[in-house]
Amino acid sequence: MAERTTAQQPFAGWDKPDLDLSNAQWRSGSLGAGDVQIAFVEGFIAMRNAGKPGSPSIVFTPAEWRAFVVNARDGEFDLT
Repeated sequence: MAERTTAQQPFAGWDKPDLDLSNAQWRSGSLGAGDVQIAFVEGFIAMRNAGKPGSPSIVFTPAEWRAFVVNARDGEFDLT
């Protein structure tokens, strides 16, 4: 079964494709210590819950990913 990034219609202004992540090479986002996995697909970064790989993934552009990581490092998000 192919995994999709969304199960509903995209939001207005959504400029990301509906990526097929079924063959993505997922990597641990925390050196194996956490529940987040990331994959690089067609110039985008996808993130998913490793404990529920069938759940929807979040897709970031490179600029969005950089902003997310910078803000996470500054304590904006609790990634545990």
